[in-house]
Amino acid sequence: MTHLRQTMLEELQRRNLSKLTAECYVRAVEEFSRYHHRAPDQLGPEQIRQYQAHLFRDRKLDANTVAQHLSALRFFFIKTLKRNWGVEETPYPKRPIRLPDVLSRDEVERLIDSADSPLHRVWLLTLYATGLRREEFVHLKVSDIDSARMVVHIHQGKGNQDRDVMLSPKLLDELRDYWRWVKPKPKTYLFAGGGRAHATDVPMSAKSVFFAVKHAARRAGIQKHVHPHTLRHRLSS
Repeated sequence: MTHLRQTMLEELQRRNLSKLTAECYVRAVEEFSRYHHRAPDQLGPEQIRQYQAHLFRDRKLDANTVAQHLSALRFFFIKTLKRNWGVEETPYPKRPIRLPDVLSRDEVERLIDSADSPLHRVWLLTLYATGLRREEFVHLKVSDIDSARMVVHIHQGKGNQDRDVMLSPKLLDELRDYWRWVKPKPKTYLFAGGGRAHATDVPMSAKSVFFAVKHAARRAGIQKHVHPHTLRHRLSS
């Protein structure tokens, strides 16, 4: 898929879509291809319908996530392969309107205290203190932590926008303790991939953050539907 991947990335870049969106779209097409064990340009509407059913039935994804996968495939077939796409052939799923679960201050404290490891605790603290989205979090770089101005720089977040969020003194102290403890060899990403040794200079997996939050919620006995985005919504008391 090397040539197709490059072509798709170029089409994404031409439209100035964010790096996070590009990565999600490319990953969705690669997963679609792996499921059918064929190159994606050899597939069509019938395989998309089968894959859509698989996402609901086997992977148990919600309607919003399935719609994101379909958006990626729509982009690939229309913009990259220049094919016609009939929405009626692969309809977007009806998306339920749901209010997000909100955690109280006590639940947030229990969640953080129930982290599986000191590293996971720092992850949860950072998510809570900054309100970052999961993909923004895993792409944080050391240079994004601006202790002089007490802000965290977010590059090309949702909507392809840069922004700053406040850096609390407590979080700064926690991050400094983490840095002294981990002593990572590469110094590009704040939370680099490669496991505990941080042996590679690549972003960590977004799935690792997802499961860290889920495991902490289970250990804390929180019955609400908790995931990283939940930490963007919290009660004031």
